[in-house]
This record gives sequence, C-alpha cells and structure tokens, in this order.
Amino acid sequence: MRIMLLYYLYEDAGSAQDVHYFVRAAKELGHEIVVYGPPDPKSPFPWSLDVASADAVVFIFEWTQMMRHGDKLDVARILGHVPRNRRLVIDCDGALNARIQVRGDYNHKSDEESEAWIRHAECLSDKLFQPSFRPRRPNVKTYFFHGYSPEWEQPLDLDKRELAMAYVGHSKFRWGPMERVLSAVEKIRGDVGRLAIVGHGWDVMPEWAPQMQMESAYYTDKEMLKRLGVEIVPPIPYKEVIGWMSKAVFNPVIYRPLFEELGFVTCRTFETPAAGTIPLFGLGSEYVKEIFGPGAERLVLPEHEPEAKLLDMMKNPLEYAEIIHGVRAHMREHHGYEARVKELVRLIEA
Repeated sequence: MRIMLLYYLYEDAGSAQDVHYFVRAAKELGHEIVVYGPPDPKSPFPWSLDVASADAVVFIFEWTQMMRHGDKLDVARILGHVPRNRRLVIDCDGALNARIQVRGDYNHKSDEESEAWIRHAECLSDKLFQPSFRPRRPNVKTYFFHGYSPEWEQPLDLDKRELAMAYVGHSKFRWGPMERVLSAVEKIRGDVGRLAIVGHGWDVMPEWAPQMQMESAYYTDKEMLKRLGVEIVPPIPYKEVIGWMSKAVFNPVIYRPLFEELGFVTCRTFETPAAGTIPLFGLGSEYVKEIFGPGAERLVLPEHEPEAKLLDMMKNPLEYAEIIHGVRAHMREHHGYEARVKELVRLIEA
C-alpha cells in the first residue's frame, strides 16, 4: 500500500521524527509512506506530488492546517484521485472539538471558528482520529500519530550528566507547566546544576506570534528564567532531540493545558523515556499510568513539596533507572512504530 501524508513538515519542529520512523516501519512491512510535496534531494524525507499513485491519503493537522508545498488546486487533485473511504484525518491539535478554553489555552478563538474547522474535517473524510484514548466527539476515534523506538534508548548512567535539567520544545502555551517545574527548582537552586531549554519563544517572542495574534500563547517570565540562570538554546533538528535530552539528569514532560485536558500524547511523550534521563512528569498520575505503565507514577512531580522529589532525583539518580526500564518495556510493548503502521493500514482498509 502506498500512503501519502499531507503534513506541514519541518525538521526542527513538530513530529518530524515520527514521520521518519513511520516511513521506515512501513517499508519493513512491505508498504510505502511518502510526504506530499515536490522532491527535495537535500531532505531526508520521501517527498512526492504523485497523488494518482496513492492508495490512501492521511491529513495530519498539527499546529497548522495549511499545506507547505503546492498550489491552489492541491486539495482538488487529492480529493479527485483518492476516494473518501481511503482518506483519514488525524487531529493532533484538539481542533476537532467544540471551543475549549483552559488555563489560558484554547483550541479555537470563537465558536464559529470551531464549527468551520469541524465542517472542513468532516468534508475530507468520515475517518477522523485524535491522539487520545478518550476523544470527545462520537465520530472521532483514537489513533496515536506518535510512537516509540527501542533504537532511541540511551544508557541510564545518570550520575554523569553535564546538565541538571533540559527541556526540548517550543514555548507555545507551555509557560504555566514550565513555571511549576522551575518554581520547585528555585526552592533548591543551590543543589541543582545547570538548566537548559531548547526551542522557540522562551527568551524572545517568535516573529510570527504578533502576525498571528498569538503573543499570549508565547508568554514566558523572562526575569525568572534569568534569575535561575536558564540557558536558552535555539531549535535543533529532530535527529538531535534525544541526544540533547540525554545531557541532563531529568527532563520535564509537560503539555500545553489543552492537550492535558484532552488526554493527548505528543512526540515528547515517547521520546523522553528513551533518552538517558529521568522523565519528570508534570501530568496527572492516572494519565501517566495509562500511557507509561504501572510504576511510572513514581516519576510524577507531586503537588505537595515538589522540590523534595527533584532533590531526590538529583541526589539519587541511579535509583530511578529501574523505574525507567519498566517504562521503556511498556513503551516497547504498546507503542512501537510497526504496530502503529499496521493499525493505520487496518483503519484505511476498514
């Protein structure tokens, strides 16, 4: 089967690593996955504009619904060549819901925008999915467009890290969860070493935020970041993400409030446990057990005296390795890319 992904793909943002492993797993299973766009010999991804040869098309909506390449007739060509029952929509942003506002985050700015987005998705396909075990709309089902690869797994010699904390990800709607982690760090700052955050928008407002009227989404407390001596690093290519996380004793696993509310997963959900670091879950214990397996709740940042958990991680990092090994075993069993591709093919053929 030849599957074409419609996705606004960048190598230093979003789910580029997932696309890479989906492509490879599909090939190993006798299928082919390509990304819609003109061929690019400098890109590691298989680009193609040959819609006529596609057996199925998967629209992946993540941070934008625009198409990166092509012209104004792209959608017409796609809908004309690929039957409706061979088209899927995967909503990675929570847009396929009525308007939601939670702790300063939102999926739509108005009810009208929500209704228009839902109509748009339903025009493309009857097969609608979100990366959550509990989609809220009855015609939306579960599919995780993110996965786990054992190849990522790094040694857990956590007493040899150059950083105390690292976080790889952009700042969009994430200051609240990050502030909770940093507030705990601040109480024990003398016992915690270097801190680093990699990504857009932490120290400087991204240039596109004012144009999109999204200044509030990229708010950060720059004085707090300076006070704690947090090192801000520019975005990195997807191939460097796990290596960068492995520089630190612990890495926060935090979501924007909307994703936490909807029970979504993200690419970091699966990459962080494989890195040579302690995943510090700034998420609910029940969600953590469901996604990461029994025992993973011991890695949750508690509401009461969170600084004590951080201090224990800093002083006894190797004691957390056994917990992480259990999390990795759970991820290998339940979230591998081969299983993801097999499920995708089944959903296409259903």
